Amino acid sequence: MSELSHKDWISKAAVIRFRDKAFIDGKFVPARSGRTFASINPATGETLAEVASCGEEDIELAVAAARRSFESGVWSRAKPAHRKEVLLRLAQLLRDNLHELALLESLDMGKLVNDASTVDVPGSAAIFQWYAEAIDKIYDEVAPTGEGDLVLVRREPLGVIGAVVPWNFPLDMATWKCAPALAAGNSIVLKPAEQSPFSALRLAELAMEAGLPAGVLNVVPGLGETAGQALGRHMDVDCLAFTGSTAVGKLFLQYSGQSNMKQVWLETGGKSPNLVFADCNNLDAAADMAAFGIFFNQGEVCSANSRLLVQRSIKDALVEKLVERAASTQPGDPLDPGSKMGAMVDAGHTANVMRFIESGKKTARLVAGGEQVTVNGRGSFVQPTIFDDVAHQDSLARDEIFGPVLSVIAFDDEDEAIRIANDSPYGLAASLWTDSLSRAHRVAGRLHAGTVSVNTVDALSPMTPFGGFKQSGFGRDLSLHALNKYTALKTTWIKY
Repeated sequence: MSELSHKDWISKAAVIRFRDKAFIDGKFVPARSGRTFASINPATGETLAEVASCGEEDIELAVAAARRSFESGVWSRAKPAHRKEVLLRLAQLLRDNLHELALLESLDMGKLVNDASTVDVPGSAAIFQWYAEAIDKIYDEVAPTGEGDLVLVRREPLGVIGAVVPWNFPLDMATWKCAPALAAGNSIVLKPAEQSPFSALRLAELAMEAGLPAGVLNVVPGLGETAGQALGRHMDVDCLAFTGSTAVGKLFLQYSGQSNMKQVWLETGGKSPNLVFADCNNLDAAADMAAFGIFFNQGEVCSANSRLLVQRSIKDALVEKLVERAASTQPGDPLDPGSKMGAMVDAGHTANVMRFIESGKKTARLVAGGEQVTVNGRGSFVQPTIFDDVAHQDSLARDEIFGPVLSVIAFDDEDEAIRIANDSPYGLAASLWTDSLSRAHRVAGRLHAGTVSVNTVDALSPMTPFGGFKQSGFGRDLSLHALNKYTALKTTWIKY
């Protein structure tokens, strides 16, 4: 838990500064149109700031700045040791400014400041450090062509990277894109979600303080249909990396085909299953992690374990434990380190989650939660909600709700569990609980998901790739594999 008290966080929030302009070519600038949008604290309904709403003209300026910086070689051709040094300084600056960044995350999108200060910000710093330390440890290749030929295979940065990131983990998702792209030597135009622009803008400022040259990291807050579309269609963007909904991911694929055939790397929706078999002898641990897997970050997690598939003989016992955990995980003030859940990102998303819940009350058995609530008489909050006896074809079990809503489905045997788990348009993550080593390997091998967690949920690390199958997208964030998205192989053939 945070070392600061509720009173401490409130005091810091009262004096925090919000960067409310675009960051282009090393400077904060207003949108050329003069337009702004309101960034609202979902826990209180109060407007935090009016933020520059970038459009096509601003995207043009940002991409031009990124291209100039890339072609100049000030970063793209800098020595690996120098790039490493700058990114290590940036990692430390994130740690040095932990409280400010955690507050920006919490005030902007409603997450618990305790989670932001103990998970999100330290995690972002660790990822920048990890990629910084990898820079001078990645070697190129010499092809085995034989006497008289020397063939070099080298990785080169792509150029200008467009990165469009979501609001649920604003700093983390910006880091997942920016850290490997910068490590590889690219320049970036980053568009944060309009619900959560502040930590991305502060990140760019800290990157300059760390020594990143002007124009290498540009941040353009704005709406998806204006700034996001302009970035996706831009003829001088070499690669577009996106995390968000499947529907918007499909739009970026269209934009690529309609423009310059830029590479598009997508991490999109999920409806992750969590399979609990009767040979799991620690139901308390399974219940703890099942609750974490759907209620953490208010369920606003692309890989949230929102489908709980339980072997019939233990279902009632597990559901009883989950109901107890839901009762002790109620929403509270995000700035109170003792709160267990924060606010939903905004009123519109809250209404959408409640539509799913109201529909679910007619088709399944509500056993916990199911209500929209306020904290101190205001804000957008939803109780942790559990539906039992959910039909596999119910929208509760098919659609990505992106809220704290768990659907419990019974199964009788292993084949049925795998069939239900895989019968989804998504394939981002899956979890399973068993004390059988053979079953763990057997089931993990048959689940169509980018990450399968055994006897835990949603496991990830900078060392391991994160991404999905099917309509959860393609390409991988994290690990050395992420560098593949931001580099191209060049062959140089020399006869001698």
